[in-house]
Amino acid sequence: MSKNAKTLAVIVIVVVIAIAAYFGFTHTGAKSTSDKTIKDLKVYFVPSKQPDKIVTATAPLKGLLKDQLKKEGYTVDNVDIKVGTSYEAAGEALTSGTADIGFIPGGTYVMYEDGVKPLLTATRAGLNKNFSDAAKWNDGKPTEQIKEQSSKYRSIFIAGPSAKGQELAKKVNAGQKLTWDDLSSAKWGLSSTTSSAGYIYPSLWLNKNYKKTVADLKNTVTVDSYGSGMARLASGQIDIMPTYGDARRDFAKLWTTDYQQPKSIWEETNVIGVSQEIYNDTISVSKKSKTMTPEFEKALSKAFINLAKTKEGKQVIAIYSHEGYEPAKSSNYDGERAAQKVLKNSQK
Repeated sequence: MSKNAKTLAVIVIVVVIAIAAYFGFTHTGAKSTSDKTIKDLKVYFVPSKQPDKIVTATAPLKGLLKDQLKKEGYTVDNVDIKVGTSYEAAGEALTSGTADIGFIPGGTYVMYEDGVKPLLTATRAGLNKNFSDAAKWNDGKPTEQIKEQSSKYRSIFIAGPSAKGQELAKKVNAGQKLTWDDLSSAKWGLSSTTSSAGYIYPSLWLNKNYKKTVADLKNTVTVDSYGSGMARLASGQIDIMPTYGDARRDFAKLWTTDYQQPKSIWEETNVIGVSQEIYNDTISVSKKSKTMTPEFEKALSKAFINLAKTKEGKQVIAIYSHEGYEPAKSSNYDGERAAQKVLKNSQK
């Protein structure tokens, strides 16, 4: 072989190797998976339930998510799960990129949407009570789930067994409209400012009905979780607590055990206000995370949707009353944006 021929052959080999490397193929012809290995995947949860219970319930998610992502062609070495100290902490972690994935409500997503993208919306069993009229919730019977899945829910304002709570419930159940003085004279237990059911939608309801927001209420305390809020409601430390529509189902047992109330939660509490429908919680991802490529987001969506169909997966996501997931649309959370606009205007 001439010197020129040898040189040409070397050039051809170099070019072929370069092309193979560019398109991700090894010398055996198999596509390289080196770009599909993720060292750490950081997942944040909001503290809507007791943090220790969330940590315990979601522990199996580490292995389950790894398995599902493996089926989508991704190898994850470690899944790190944390519960934020607040809803804002989870939103800030996603915005900064210190969290890759967040189980957050729509309100938290909207507040941090410059750095956060909604990937999935949770679905859960619908309820047999979905009334806009508060009095219709107060038949003394448990709120029950129905077979149909729903991607929406309502915030309900629960009046507890305190004297003021019972006074307000009596008026509502008699068909009387509560006055602003009725509401502002009660002690409210409010959740984080980015909680849809515990803060944002109650503000929208107050604005619609009284041209006020929660910022105008005279007597409020912040509850760090719905569990601690329910405990305060039971003991009479607060008179009203806004929460998600099926919250009383979740705390019915604790009401008579841990909270030591003499009667059931259905007998001792009443709904005095109901918000418009709210889209369910999101599984959102960080826009700043280098892990969140379009390809991985697609794989992650499939992984969570399929995970929710397994027995083990259902047990994990049940901590948030999630039963399944569907692709999220940013426009679904326009109600959150309207509510937050009301809140911002009230602070001017």
